Amino acid sequence: MRRFLPLIVVVTFVTFVLSGCSSVYYGAMEKIGIHKRDILVDRVEEARDSQLETKQLFASALERFNSVINVQGGELEEKYRELKKELEKSEDQADDVRQRVAAVEDVAEALFDEWKVELDQYNSVSLRRSSERQLKRTRDHYFKLIGAMKKAEAKIDPVLDPLRDQVLFLKHNLNARAIASIQTELTRIETDVSHLIREMEIAMKEADSFIQALKAE
Repeated sequence: MRRFLPLIVVVTFVTFVLSGCSSVYYGAMEKIGIHKRDILVDRVEEARDSQLETKQLFASALERFNSVINVQGGELEEKYRELKKELEKSEDQADDVRQRVAAVEDVAEALFDEWKVELDQYNSVSLRRSSERQLKRTRDHYFKLIGAMKKAEAKIDPVLDPLRDQVLFLKHNLNARAIASIQTELTRIETDVSHLIREMEIAMKEADSFIQALKAE
């Protein structure tokens, strides 16, 4: 959906996001035929794509840190600059993941609140019950999805913190001592990156499953 949004939709999105008024934004989008369910699907897709990029970026950062161990002293300053750049990219990507997950939570909450209120508008008891069951299924599936996303998000800082420490230490110790420090920490960093990647993959699978289920209903 997002690739084909007209310019007016994009402008509307930017205006209302900057104003921080989600309810007004959702109302404006609904007036042009884009409902909360559509926005939720779109945001889950964006969060999934951001997690994929995070997985790839952190794997690349780990390779960079591994490469420091075998460098000669004179090359350390160049390696420091590379690692610092890699860290900054990882931090930016971590922020992007957090924002994407928060955006998913925001629209999901709005969708489920609206859905619950609209149940009382049914005259048909059978249709109301059917919609109520559908709401429960969707919400249960969503809670599984957001739980996986949050769990993956929680694995980011345990990776970033030691990377920050090592880059800072390397900045002031461009010598064998810095290499020894990185070598000591590397096993733990590798383990944390491995855990992060695994949780990201789980979250991405949950995202695909949720999108398919929502589109099928």
